[in-house]
Amino acid sequence: MAIQQDHSTLEPGQAGQQLKRGLKSRHLTMISIGGAIGTGLFLGSGAAIHTAGPGGALLAYALVGAMVFFVMTSLGEMSAFMPVSGAFSTYGTKFVDPAFGFALGWTYWFNWAMTIAAELTASTMIMKFWFPDSPSLLWSMSFLALIFFLNYLSVKGYGEGEYWFSFIKVSAVIIFIIVGVLMIFGIMGGEVIGFKNFTIDDAPFSGGFLGVFIVFVAAGFSFQGTEIVGVAAGESEDPAKNVPKAIKSVFWRILLFYVLAIFVIGLIIPYTNPDLQSESVMVSPFTIVFEKAGLAFAASLMNAVILTAVLSAGNSSLYASTRMLYSMAKEGQAPRIFAKLNQRGVPIAAIILTCAVGMLAFFSSIFGDGIVYVWLMNSIGITGFIFWLGISISHYRFRKAFLAQGHSLDELPYHAKWYPFGPIFAIVIGLIVILAQNFQAFLADKIDWGSVVAAYMGIPLFLLLWLGYKLIKKTKVVPLQECEFDFADHEKHN
Repeated sequence: MAIQQDHSTLEPGQAGQQLKRGLKSRHLTMISIGGAIGTGLFLGSGAAIHTAGPGGALLAYALVGAMVFFVMTSLGEMSAFMPVSGAFSTYGTKFVDPAFGFALGWTYWFNWAMTIAAELTASTMIMKFWFPDSPSLLWSMSFLALIFFLNYLSVKGYGEGEYWFSFIKVSAVIIFIIVGVLMIFGIMGGEVIGFKNFTIDDAPFSGGFLGVFIVFVAAGFSFQGTEIVGVAAGESEDPAKNVPKAIKSVFWRILLFYVLAIFVIGLIIPYTNPDLQSESVMVSPFTIVFEKAGLAFAASLMNAVILTAVLSAGNSSLYASTRMLYSMAKEGQAPRIFAKLNQRGVPIAAIILTCAVGMLAFFSSIFGDGIVYVWLMNSIGITGFIFWLGISISHYRFRKAFLAQGHSLDELPYHAKWYPFGPIFAIVIGLIVILAQNFQAFLADKIDWGSVVAAYMGIPLFLLLWLGYKLIKKTKVVPLQECEFDFADHEKHN
């Protein structure tokens, strides 16, 4: 049986406090649209095309995009019906096993707290593009203060910040695609390019099956962050209407911002171009295309856009991790102090702890040899896929329990299409990526066990949390007939 919130054990005054429903439809939609657009697209897409060829990169991103789409439809069905902040932990607790929800929650919090540190590191490198002699601490502390205050003010502060960060990213991709199409037809940049770069040498599948598989494994990391819309559902206005609306945009987002953008890059830049291997803003595929179009300020433009993507990731990381910590505290799976809200409905203690952990991890990257930081970052490398597996498993049991208890699908505000194929497909693809993420290490003449351990250490971290909680609390898998759906909470929210 899932753990229920006991108001009598909360901090004084806590029972009357609630998260504020300050996220409007436009906030949720833009969070959904902009969630996956980051450095994986702006910098990493070139390496994908170079490795697998333009066709191979398209195929790999389309396959992972299909997985993400099914994960999001699963999340959409649950969060439209039961909109709670920290959704994955709650759903795992209620529909699988309290130990499973505990492990999902703490792994998710740790992942995004470490991501804050990574984004602070990235922000300093980006600013040194313009100010090469400036101190790193100046920029990292400035940006940490910015995202702290956006989240400290109110949930609307986070929503507004993320709305405009995402707006800039989305605008940049749309402008890029328009410019790219004009170049392909010779309207900008001189010659008509057409499809010649899809037919040179071994294109479009120059890397063969292995190249597609390498990109397939890497592509999943580019999509991480899309699930934050499920966390935000707990603080959105009219979630029964707005969550499905945001989820439905996922398919078009993947099609437009990844598949179409990579298609345009593959048409304009030959996959043999060695610059595609670099992750420098100077030779980002977006920068190369804009420069070919005659835009001299392309590098500065893309650096500004990438800075926006980094700030967006930091803003979302702090929001998602603090709401997860808040949710676990309500469920009794974290110290109660993290369930305490201020008058604006913001979990201040959770924000302070998360910022402190992110800041300490960042300091470990600039003082000493940075080994601790590298291992911490490697430990979260595959946690995104663990969350997606958790969402898919929770949804599979959610639907089975819902029907087993005599309910009708007509009671659900949103239906995930292609159930049960969708969650099963996502589970299979997720397991393949988790187990094969560093398979290249095993193909080498001499296996680098250090890189293997670093790549896979997220798995024992999750299992330790899961099995440790299970042994201590003696939890069991929740029978389908005992899964709790909080109908009163559903009616209140909707």
